[in-house]
Amino acid sequence: MVDVTPVPAFSSNYIWVLHRAQTAVAVDPGDAAPLLDHLAGAGLVLDAVLITHHHADHVGGLPALQARFPALTVCGPAGVAGVTHPLADGDRVELAALGLSLDVLAVPGHTLDHLAYAGAGWLFCGDTLFAAGCGRLFEGTPAQMLASLTRLAALPDDTRIACAHEYTLDNLRFALAVEPDNPALHARLRRDQASRDAGLPTLPSTLALEHDTNPFLRVRVPSVQAAAARQAGEPATGDGLATFTALRRWKDRFQAG
Repeated sequence: MVDVTPVPAFSSNYIWVLHRAQTAVAVDPGDAAPLLDHLAGAGLVLDAVLITHHHADHVGGLPALQARFPALTVCGPAGVAGVTHPLADGDRVELAALGLSLDVLAVPGHTLDHLAYAGAGWLFCGDTLFAAGCGRLFEGTPAQMLASLTRLAALPDDTRIACAHEYTLDNLRFALAVEPDNPALHARLRRDQASRDAGLPTLPSTLALEHDTNPFLRVRVPSVQAAAARQAGEPATGDGLATFTALRRWKDRFQAG
């Protein structure tokens, strides 16, 4: 049995720590300090790191971690400084110390080098799929991001979504602007607001919940298409890519009322 824990970093990041017995693997350690504190407090030794993409809030802790653990295995996209084991789509990461293997999925959109890791009922997806949202398009195209999200959406419904940011409440407010009559969204906002009020994370989510409440996975739902088209000032065409593109532009300028 592998335990998975979100370790808060910066203002909204999570470093996901997978551990079994005294061995740990960390995903996207943008800051070494909170991770090292967590490891020390739990009596864990860091065996490996998984990187989803090259942004500093996901890789910034690597130099300090590699100084602390000289034999550290760092898996991630080729070209990311500090990566010792470059990965590509279709590869598999064998975390022998945890008795766990993860499939590597290329999911460009937020960045062109973005990877996700899936296995044992978990998805570590960095800044591609968020709870009730998706990442901004810093390097990729809407078509690339939609293809990446569609790929992730095909995973089993009970897959637990371990994304890298606590953006859930803001994302839900946008989702409600898109679908104000969606009862699942209202119920989710109540639950997740209660979690945050109690100082708890809203993550992990599940893919089933995302299918019901994430507008970026619902681009073929007529009500979502109509809302996106209204915002874009265009007629609804039923085209998923046009809907996604309009939603992403709307989200980029969205402010809750």
